[in-house]
Amino acid sequence: MDNKSKATLKAIEKKLLWLASWTIHNANHLREKADGLKVGGHQASSASMVSIMTALYFHVLRPQDRVAVKPHASPVFHAIQYLMGNQTREKLEAFRAYGGAQSYPSRTKDIDDVDFSTGSVGLGVAITAFASMVQDYIGAKDWASRRPDGRMIALVGDAELDEGNVYEALQEGWKHGLRNTWWIIDYNRQSLDGVVREGLAGRIEAIFGAFGWDVVRLKYGALQREAFAEPGGEALKTWIDTCPNALYSALTFQGGAAWRKRLQDDIGDQGEVSALVDRRSDDDLQTLMTNLGGHCLQTLMDAFEEIDHDRPVAFVAYTIKGWNTPLAGHKDNHSGLMTPKQMEAFRAQMNIREGYEWDRFEGLDLPEKELEAFLGRVAFFKDGPRRYTAAKVETPGPVALEDKELSTQAGFGKILDQLAKSDSPLAERIVTTSPDVTVSTNLGPWVNRRGLFAREEIVDTFREERIPSAQKWRFDKSGQHIELGIAEMNLFLLLGAAGLSHSLFGERLLPVGTLYDPFVARGLDALNYAAYQDARFIVVGTPSGVTLAPEGGAHQSIGSPLIGMSQDGLAAFEPAYLDELSIVMDWAFDYMQRDGEGDPDERTWLRDETGGSVYLRLSTRSLEQPLPRSGADFRQGVIDGAYWLREPGPNAEVVIAYQGVVAPEAVEAAGRIGQDRRDIGVLAVTSADRLNAGWHAANRMRKRGMKGAKSHAERLLEAVPRHCTLIAVIDGHPATLAWLGGVAGHRTVALGVEHFGQTGTIADLYRHYGIDADAIVAAASEIAPGRPVRLSGQVA
Repeated sequence: MDNKSKATLKAIEKKLLWLASWTIHNANHLREKADGLKVGGHQASSASMVSIMTALYFHVLRPQDRVAVKPHASPVFHAIQYLMGNQTREKLEAFRAYGGAQSYPSRTKDIDDVDFSTGSVGLGVAITAFASMVQDYIGAKDWASRRPDGRMIALVGDAELDEGNVYEALQEGWKHGLRNTWWIIDYNRQSLDGVVREGLAGRIEAIFGAFGWDVVRLKYGALQREAFAEPGGEALKTWIDTCPNALYSALTFQGGAAWRKRLQDDIGDQGEVSALVDRRSDDDLQTLMTNLGGHCLQTLMDAFEEIDHDRPVAFVAYTIKGWNTPLAGHKDNHSGLMTPKQMEAFRAQMNIREGYEWDRFEGLDLPEKELEAFLGRVAFFKDGPRRYTAAKVETPGPVALEDKELSTQAGFGKILDQLAKSDSPLAERIVTTSPDVTVSTNLGPWVNRRGLFAREEIVDTFREERIPSAQKWRFDKSGQHIELGIAEMNLFLLLGAAGLSHSLFGERLLPVGTLYDPFVARGLDALNYAAYQDARFIVVGTPSGVTLAPEGGAHQSIGSPLIGMSQDGLAAFEPAYLDELSIVMDWAFDYMQRDGEGDPDERTWLRDETGGSVYLRLSTRSLEQPLPRSGADFRQGVIDGAYWLREPGPNAEVVIAYQGVVAPEAVEAAGRIGQDRRDIGVLAVTSADRLNAGWHAANRMRKRGMKGAKSHAERLLEAVPRHCTLIAVIDGHPATLAWLGGVAGHRTVALGVEHFGQTGTIADLYRHYGIDADAIVAAASEIAPGRPVRLSGQVA
């Protein structure tokens, strides 16, 4: 790079530091605030990343590269996009306000070109490894729109390395031969509450090295390396290397005079060292001692350009938190803000005139035309925003299963097996994954037909040795299953990366992941993170509830239906029967590909055209299947969330509403209750999530003036007499269905599971928790026959 380009990069670095700092200052000190509360924004954490991000975005990155930006460097990212015309002044002025640039980069909330949402620390780091694995998966297929491999890059705060999911991802990456992944660690040696422990860099290097990563330490800038070459420089280098983190930070905050005194006290009695220090003014000495590798553009560019392979690389870039600002080095600077007085001094330092704070090139010495021309040549931005699209894959329709008795978990495996037999475009785009429970979640038949994915072939040794095995598993590039170790966080990170493949890589994948339903909660942070990015996938939690009774409480799930109801971006279903499951799965493969504008369906008031991910809560309990059912009303009811298995009559005193595999108990109880109660109804709920969401949406629309808005739940219950009692039952938390009483004002008795289970049979546990047929009948017997119950909306 010529000197002119280097000078331009230095000017951009300066401008990014100003814009990031000013954006935060404006939000906290200038913008009107009704509540008077601090807005925040992390000026110091942004400052430590400015040089790294300048070198990357304006020199190193190519359009196919993808970057997960350290959450607290969000203002720098927005400043970069503002310089490039991808962000607006209005959004920056509204940073951290409603409708403004987001606190942390967001694919779904920001207007600028965000590759990966960040904010939940550690997850933005780890997803880059899984995105690289997805890139390899796509690259191994014979698909038309093959693009050059990009580098999946994470900008990592050193404190983020405390997150355990980072190390789970490291191990999974090692297993899969991770490539094309860079993690650039902002090693400013400070965290939220203080200064990090001594020797962390060595531990980081040892850990990454153990997993096969190249480690590049960027400790000294060019000025420091030049000083080390002077007489006395070796002693200065030794002093820097042995200086405790806390002391280095404190001296940085105190400035050049403090550096001079400390160096003279510690090593200044040597003539050459004293001369080295004396040749520099206080300002020069401050510049020298803060010229760490992470703040030297030349050092950064040289290091990045020297990587000529696809092995994963960890760059440990030494930086100063708050670099080149009045906050530099202070241990309290993580959430600290420049005071108005400090900002005025910083403004003078940056040569920014009052009233010109948002001008893109204010304060720079270079001509605006030269700067514009340089920005126009930046490779990373030359093709504009890098959001791809992919064609929709048509679904073949529900797969009919003829089994007379089967569990939904086994039915799921059979449906996938039927799809695996076909050569349909849908089957070609399905990729499955599981955290070491592939067989026990019934993915085995799919894997036997479609194989496991690996970039290099791995033979099935048992087959080669002619040893009988139900699993005929081969690993090669054609495989469509990615096997993971036992880490649910990794499962959801992989589903998130694969579920963004159409946008990141321009190729449609239909990811399906399975895990034990109790352990959905173990990966919930990563599941929420994937949904927040609008990744598209199907996750199958099985076995659900207490149906894996002999395994005890550790393998029984209570709260997962509530997770399905509360998780945004995820449509949750719990079908009881195979025909319901088949309808839901066919719908799910279509739903996960939708990208409409979000106008609600006025029949349900659900925003189905926007699409999303799907969660299936399935069971190992085999149920006798009903006679074949068809018809548009039945299919639509299954998708909308509920249908009448037995419609109540005009004199109904009891309606039983159930979700999932307690269906036989509900049906048996209805038969017994019907002997002395008239017109009893049975409501089959397939999705409390969608039923509840539609009800709330219709309520909102009525408040906005659409008086005729009516949800599916309201249509189902509007004809049920007001004196009727609803008995809701599920082998999960009773709150899942308890809200039904609020729809039309019916008294509701909610039966379910609220406490950790124990070992036993299903019958034992259903009886223990009061969700068997006897308990449902007992609940009905408490209702006085023939006498209206006036406790409208009460939930027992």
